[in-house]
Amino acid sequence: MTKIKLSKRPTQKLRPVKPGKPSALRIKPAASSKSPASKQVSIGIVDDHTFIREALRNMLDAEDSIRVVGEADNGRKAVEMAIAERPDVMLMDIGMPRMNGLEAARQIRQSAPGVRVVLLSAFGNDSFINQTMLGDFDAYLLKDSPSNLVLHAIQEVVGGRKFFSPSISHRMRKIGAETPIGNGSRPAVKLTSREIEVLQLIAEGYANKQIAGDLGISIKTVEKHRQNLMDKLHIHETASLTRYAISSGVIDNAVQTLLPL
Repeated sequence: MTKIKLSKRPTQKLRPVKPGKPSALRIKPAASSKSPASKQVSIGIVDDHTFIREALRNMLDAEDSIRVVGEADNGRKAVEMAIAERPDVMLMDIGMPRMNGLEAARQIRQSAPGVRVVLLSAFGNDSFINQTMLGDFDAYLLKDSPSNLVLHAIQEVVGGRKFFSPSISHRMRKIGAETPIGNGSRPAVKLTSREIEVLQLIAEGYANKQIAGDLGISIKTVEKHRQNLMDKLHIHETASLTRYAISSGVIDNAVQTLLPL
């Protein structure tokens, strides 16, 4: 009888993407007795625009090797989905109301560390790029990227590698060259996850009572977070907090302009 030598750690191998091919992502089956569904890459889609979620789902559903496990329209729901579903990859917008994609990605990394995050943005905002460089995220793509590049990014992060759109990579190199180590610049202010959530809601025009209800905390706790923000940032008025939230990438300016004041 011929003996079959099994690998100690069977893994899924991903073939390189060839631009222009109709099915860019292909997973080579590992030697395993598991069902075919176990060989699929599970994906969560997060974007506050319905038509973008639908477009991403249609693109991913066309791939036999991918299974979409859920959708969310803001960062807070994305964190809940990541914990509940544990997808292999989350395709996530950055500029979203209630909780942006950067903060959601941070919380996912803490609460569901095995989940990879591919960040999507309509713009290569320098504040977003800076946070991506400091935050050790998995991938960052512009929304005008072709579908085969999105599939390639999924392939890369599933394989444990990082991936960035060419224009994002170029800008990251330029930012790195423009900011040499030890240049004496003031270090970034360290905010807690809860302070970032409160800051975003303040910038979106929520009153303390609304923030308390949205986060499930007391009004006094909200007031304490607001005061901590002002003390840390040396800012003492709501308008300036909003400007800081936009300039630091906590909230996308495009999102802020669509919200009621």
